[in-house]
Amino acid sequence: MRIIGVEVPGGAIVFSCDLPHGADPHRLTWENGYSIVRPLSAAGAYPDLALTVQVHRHGRHVQHHGAGHVRAAGMRYAETIASDPVPRQRLAAYAIVTSDLGLLATQFSRQTAVPGVWGLPGGGIDEGESPSQTVLREVMEETGQHLEIGQLIDLQTDHWIGRSPTGVVEDFHAVRIIYSGRVTDPTVPVVHDIGGTTSTATWLPFNAWRKLQWSASARVLVERHLPTLV
Repeated sequence: MRIIGVEVPGGAIVFSCDLPHGADPHRLTWENGYSIVRPLSAAGAYPDLALTVQVHRHGRHVQHHGAGHVRAAGMRYAETIASDPVPRQRLAAYAIVTSDLGLLATQFSRQTAVPGVWGLPGGGIDEGESPSQTVLREVMEETGQHLEIGQLIDLQTDHWIGRSPTGVVEDFHAVRIIYSGRVTDPTVPVVHDIGGTTSTATWLPFNAWRKLQWSASARVLVERHLPTLV
């Protein structure tokens, strides 16, 4: 995925760089002299995706530290090194979805490493898909809701070494493109992708979402954006 920076929406490109495996877009942009103000748009289809962000020249002295910290997820660090992990960068798209019934939440199934934990609807971007197409498909597969996509609101990354549900030790780089979304005619959520990574889905009252056990990445996003979306 390519990160493209402009100082004003629709303005000239001042920064453009491919996102290497394991790199954080915010740190990468900073080391090139800019800070990300907000994401603007995601264009193209996987694997040729381009994310345009509004940036501001920070004018600070920059120290290049190389690759960021990689955490060992559920494994001893020595074990991760000895296992010769397979690099994998996964581009995904998710949405914070609201309706008159509340916030749409999905629960991870036993096909994942965190069964029973709650998250946001979305998933990996398939070849030939745009991020917005991914969100529409995933919301329908995981919850049966007809989504109206709002704005691109966030970009989130994580990097760890751990064992996948299939047993493969991976050097895993998660890149998540986050949208807002609205369902104008909400129904009881139904999981259509039987046997996948989602076991169930539900609408949560806006004042009750904190009662559930959320994934760390989803909790950060909901805390950051839900107040302005409702």
